[in-house]
Amino acid sequence: MPSDEWIKTLADGRRVKFTYQGLLDEGVFITAQVEGNKVVYSIVLTNAKTPLSREEVESHFEG
Repeated sequence: MPSDEWIKTLADGRRVKFTYQGLLDEGVFITAQVEGNKVVYSIVLTNAKTPLSREEVESHFEG
């Protein structure tokens, strides 16, 4: 099960920590947390193409 963790700086200067964890049965668990924020946004994708690229993970949190 692949896993990854990285920090990306957004255009406005905020830093976001992303995590990716492969799950059994083709699923993935992904999270995003803005630096200094207690809230962690998380998504479970049950039928994801694995492994996802960093760009694919980040795209799930664009708003």
